[in-house]
Amino acid sequence: MGPVGVLALQGDFREHQQSLERLEVETRQIRRPTDLNGVTALVLPGGESTTIGRLATLYGMIDPLREAIRGGLPTLGTCAGLIFLAAEVVKDGPPLLEVLDVVVERNAFGRQNESFENLVDVEGLDTPIVGVFIRAPRVVGVGPDVRVLATHAEQIVMVRQGNVLAAAFHPELTDDLRIHEMLLSMREEN
Repeated sequence: MGPVGVLALQGDFREHQQSLERLEVETRQIRRPTDLNGVTALVLPGGESTTIGRLATLYGMIDPLREAIRGGLPTLGTCAGLIFLAAEVVKDGPPLLEVLDVVVERNAFGRQNESFENLVDVEGLDTPIVGVFIRAPRVVGVGPDVRVLATHAEQIVMVRQGNVLAAAFHPELTDDLRIHEMLLSMREEN
């Protein structure tokens, strides 16, 4: 099977690559539209959502990413990646791919110094995972085709809509590879 692309414009893309490589999956950094050719899944990492959006616009990535994801490419977005995928962001937000029918609030769990870790029960997993929340967003509204997979403190922190999986936390900052495995299993569904 072909490589998993990791959007490498800004943020913790290296950590996602390392997680995937621990699963013995070939990865490719995505910086230009042609880098998407042949990838079998995609990761949109955490980082600074406004910066990622601006760089994606500058490098001509918005439409190619949108087309690939709408075309069925299995995609995982974490933290800023969730924001980037969303149909709408409360208040001001970055350019949006609008491929995930959710409304997202940025920095919903506080500022950088209020970052935390907590156990999160995720639908489909036997045991909780450690959720690393760093200036994390939350989902404040979901469309009819969006399945809520996890909540924390009664806030939606993980969703799936078809080929798009998104989490408000950072699974790449833990040793638990199950969220990445969920993305890889989505490749089998196609």
